[in-house]
Amino acid sequence: MRLFAAVLPPQDVTNELAAEVALLRRLPGADGLRWTGRPGWHFTLAFYGEVGDELVPDLSDRLARAARRTAPFSLALAGGGQFGHGKALWAGAAGDVDALRLLADRAEAAARKAGVPMGEHRRYKAHLTVARSRDAVDVRPYVEGLRGFTSRTWTVADLALVRSDLPRSGVPGEQPRYEAVARWALGGAG
Repeated sequence: MRLFAAVLPPQDVTNELAAEVALLRRLPGADGLRWTGRPGWHFTLAFYGEVGDELVPDLSDRLARAARRTAPFSLALAGGGQFGHGKALWAGAAGDVDALRLLADRAEAAARKAGVPMGEHRRYKAHLTVARSRDAVDVRPYVEGLRGFTSRTWTVADLALVRSDLPRSGVPGEQPRYEAVARWALGGAG
């Protein structure tokens, strides 16, 4: 199954982002981007790709340990940016981003130790993707629109293992489906 580890913002925070994205979608050229929806809004900590069923139990055990070793921390959505000359538009993070980065490193290490092929390590960049494009697009107006955005701060209290199912219908605009298959409390609480 196609899996990744993530931090999932609470619904009221994604409601705030949805209101901001609605404003961005009114800007000229917005219909040239593929906008992601709330079910897909998350901070990916480590992307695992296709993981064999035989590896999932060990991966889950190691992610549970990573969660126990990480104290809950404060986070907010804030600002934005782009990757790939406008191929991805994202909202950023504020608050204890170092704790988020540490959790991402632990989620990646858990996979490596469980035998999940991870490829080359990259420094973690906290981002929540709000739109994509197949081609390079000038997203500067959208990045500028996100510059002043900050959601309320919340306490990140758990780590999620998420399954993603890619669209197969061929219907334009269809989004991947995401399902949290497991969640572990940070700091061993709960």
